[in-house]
Amino acid sequence: MARKKKETEERIENFIQEQVITDTLRLNYMPYAMSVIVSRAIPEIDGFKPSHRKLLYTMYLMNLLKGERTKSSNVVGQTMKLNPHGDAAIYETMVRLTEGNGALLLPFVDSKGNFGKQYSRDMAYAAPRYTEVKLAKVCAEIFRDIDKDTVDFVDNFDGTMKEPTLLPTTFPNILVNPNLGIAVGMASSICSFNLSEVCDAAMAYLKDENANMGDYLKGPDFSTGGQVVYDEKEFQKIYETGRGGFKLRAKYRFDEKHNCIEIYEIPYSTNIETIIDKVIQLVKTGKIKEVTDIRDETDLNGLKIAIDVKKSTNVELLMNKLYTLTPLSDNFSCNFNVLIDGTPMTLGIKGILHYWTEFRLNSIRRQLRFDQQKKAEKKHLLEGLAKILLDIDKAIHIIRHTELESMVVPNLMEGFGIDEVQAEYIADMKLRNINQEYILKRLEEMETLEKELADIEATLKSEAKLRGVITKQLKQVQKDYGAERKTEIIQPEEIVSLSKEEMIEDYGIKVFLSRDNYFKKITLQSLRFAGEHKMKEEDEILWEEECTNRSDILFFSDQFNLYKCRAHELAETKTSALGDYLPNLLGMEAEEKIIYMTTTLDYSGSMLFVFENGKAAKVSLSSYATKANRKKLVNAYSNKSPLVFALKMDEEQDIVLLRNYDKATLIHTELIPLNASKSSQGVQVFKLTKNSKVTKAYRAEDFQSEDREYYRGSKIPSSGHYIREKDKTDNQLPAQINLLD
Repeated sequence: MARKKKETEERIENFIQEQVITDTLRLNYMPYAMSVIVSRAIPEIDGFKPSHRKLLYTMYLMNLLKGERTKSSNVVGQTMKLNPHGDAAIYETMVRLTEGNGALLLPFVDSKGNFGKQYSRDMAYAAPRYTEVKLAKVCAEIFRDIDKDTVDFVDNFDGTMKEPTLLPTTFPNILVNPNLGIAVGMASSICSFNLSEVCDAAMAYLKDENANMGDYLKGPDFSTGGQVVYDEKEFQKIYETGRGGFKLRAKYRFDEKHNCIEIYEIPYSTNIETIIDKVIQLVKTGKIKEVTDIRDETDLNGLKIAIDVKKSTNVELLMNKLYTLTPLSDNFSCNFNVLIDGTPMTLGIKGILHYWTEFRLNSIRRQLRFDQQKKAEKKHLLEGLAKILLDIDKAIHIIRHTELESMVVPNLMEGFGIDEVQAEYIADMKLRNINQEYILKRLEEMETLEKELADIEATLKSEAKLRGVITKQLKQVQKDYGAERKTEIIQPEEIVSLSKEEMIEDYGIKVFLSRDNYFKKITLQSLRFAGEHKMKEEDEILWEEECTNRSDILFFSDQFNLYKCRAHELAETKTSALGDYLPNLLGMEAEEKIIYMTTTLDYSGSMLFVFENGKAAKVSLSSYATKANRKKLVNAYSNKSPLVFALKMDEEQDIVLLRNYDKATLIHTELIPLNASKSSQGVQVFKLTKNSKVTKAYRAEDFQSEDREYYRGSKIPSSGHYIREKDKTDNQLPAQINLLD
């Protein structure tokens, strides 16, 4: 056993070898990365990835361009001769190319059956045994003259058949259909454009390479419709560099009879389920209150998301909120990364049209040379026939008097001075064709061939004529397959942009703070039918204030801190609940307590602080407004003396200060100067004797007295007046504090 163990360890030691990581990356990772880039994820100048090309070419070989539809499983099986990645991957590729799925602006596969939908995440496509397909008519332009040596062919993966490296598409398909691909270290994201507009742009480029593409391409066009926001500068950048982004928006209509918003076109980059999930989330979190129900009503007539709303809803405002908060408005990022002769390039519109034009010029030259060769070969045969026609009886005589069949061709060659190919053609002629009519037609055909060959030669020598051929084909494609735009173009000015405040639903609320620091946010509507507050034993409501859902709530603590919250960010509750415990909600320090709460919409007004040492500070509330929306501010008020009283003031008012519960003074806050610093100690407002302090302060209307003016001080600091016994009783004041005890 010990020997076997030792042998095993030695084998493992010999198997494990140290490698330099850069060598491993170069030998293993880089070939994989290049394979994904070149052979899988990035489209080429014909607008196809290899998987698309293999599938469509297989269907072409199956005669599905003109024939009847066949089961998808049949096509998938045949495609595996070119694409060995498995039937599931092949069928998924086919689904995207079908008219039924709706992913392409110009579908290549005519389909029958359920192929799911581009705009639905959960609508699954049927199995291939249930669906049928054939090539769409436009594929005639994709495969135009492919049998005339227009493109290169290579062996398939096992060398049993040939497949094209590119398809000779007669229009810039790379721009007509959307193409998304993620390779290793790079990606491609090409939006689709309207076929007619692309043809116009291509023809303009063929005529003048300096033409402005923006004059012909109005903007992207998607199969799912919707709206594209046309930012001229951004699109100019996209057209020139191939990089950038733009915004897509859904289209809706309002059914007044049923009080329902109907979304009938959505951005290409999203789907129904994602939109519905997001709206439901917004309703659950209380950010959207106008929606009562949302459902998917998509049917055979097309996409529809129905949103039921409350009767009083401002539909336009609600939709602007939904555009901002949901994928009903989405961004499409462009990265026009295309493979050119095996090299990835990020190109603008002109760059793509340049390489596509070079590709088409080369394809047309190859097609013309192919035709030239075939016509020349036929002309050569007819030239031999013309020589025979000079003495047809001699030809018949040679054939009749030749003893061996193998000598017919040599004897004809010798008798008329023609070559073997011509002699074979003549020898294979039918006896019925040796008549005057047939011979005259062949001679006329030779004249036609001579003219055609001259035209081909002239075209091959003139690039202008070659470009004319491309233009003619583009015009025919535009005429046969051009269609109206599906995606509407709108200007940025047409979009209502909502501020953050407008995004927040505005309705009345009331906020409550208890002595034990429990907080409640309750809607005014809920308060109408509410019972008594649920509280902990011996707890009580200290502060309550009516405000709106857009208000900021300010909490001042006994540790000189200010905590700020947006009302809309806090959960709504009811009087029957304890509420939120502020130390947990605000992240307060240990033993810290909130001693004052107030609300504000615009940080107007001021804060008044009264301290034990008889000083008072008046600080502008705007001092607590922060651009960064900080949640906590330290040194929110002076820490030099304990705080007795805090009050938010929208206007100047009278306040009453008590000293040791024996003296009181009533002063007008206008006498207190406004300070810029939050931590200001303030000014002396109450004259204090040794060992005395301010023990309490009130708003004037909260101090019960038949003659408040008795306590008024005309200037500060004020000496105050002794509190009358009746006022002590009415205000439930304790006996005077003896600070000497």
